Amino acid sequence: MKRIIGLTGLIGLLILILGCRPGADRGEMVEFTVPSGASLSQVADTLVARDLVASRTLFRARARLRGDERNVRAGRYQVPARIRMGTLMDHLVEGRVVTVPLTIPEGFTLQQMVPRFAAVTDMLPADIEERLSELDDEERWDIPGPGLEGYLFPDTYHLAPGLSLESVVATMVERYRRLWTEDRRARAEEMGWSEREVMALASIIQGEARRVDEMPRISAVFHNRLELGYLLQADPTVQYALGERRSRLLYADIDSVADHPYNTYTQRGLPPGPIGAAGEAALDAALHPEDSDYLYFVARPDGSHIFTRSLVEHNRARVEARRQWQAVERERNQGRDTGA
Repeated sequence: MKRIIGLTGLIGLLILILGCRPGADRGEMVEFTVPSGASLSQVADTLVARDLVASRTLFRARARLRGDERNVRAGRYQVPARIRMGTLMDHLVEGRVVTVPLTIPEGFTLQQMVPRFAAVTDMLPADIEERLSELDDEERWDIPGPGLEGYLFPDTYHLAPGLSLESVVATMVERYRRLWTEDRRARAEEMGWSEREVMALASIIQGEARRVDEMPRISAVFHNRLELGYLLQADPTVQYALGERRSRLLYADIDSVADHPYNTYTQRGLPPGPIGAAGEAALDAALHPEDSDYLYFVARPDGSHIFTRSLVEHNRARVEARRQWQAVERERNQGRDTGA
């Protein structure tokens, strides 16, 4: 028994002594990849080749002593060259892989997400668009639809580089699903709205609002218009129908997509689905509109809105907002003329 304990202690001492690369620069980092399905021996060979461990046998022994022979996770790693074997094992077992950030702003459409997907998947944008069309199936992802639009939650994700587009979509859909708590589902049921209808309105609120504190009031305007049977007349839906955002929406633009199902200037009720990725604040605003009787709003240059209750008031507000926009434009032009 004493000899067995002594042998185990000797192995532990050797592991401690040989557990890191003694000649390495303290600041040096080493990258390596553990392929999916790699055996412990293959991982050990990689670590020896990178001079991260001194002995293949001792690394395997350490893994067995810890009970982690089968717990090493695949991925790309970056670790200090002088890392101790125990710490290295912690990285491998916990899957502390190299990640790249993927940031999707609120309001983004699938089309706007494509270049950002390209940066993390190593796919060409054209290939991503084609693959997204293949993945654009609400039944596959258990979402209301139509398609994926509006159901890839806007957030910052930390993903392994080279991750498949399907895995990225799955991660974002799962994040979206977590939004729908029991309280939110109960509130939607109380309103008599479906999940799709709530997300369609939330996406419009997201497109209209520049200030989070105004979202419940904007929501109230649309709720009131729906109850009265008015057209929503939401500019972001026309932008979506056009397939691009324009700094100024003209009547000709609205007329050019008059028959489009997402044009709320010509089609009554909510559009068939979301027009972009709504954030949590917009979702809550759709579910909890402000208690007010406003029916119209118009944007000021500072991002806030003038809210009104009648068409007469709205037309006055438009004149006032136009003056403010013109003043901003004059100031901008004067700055260009003076070289400021």
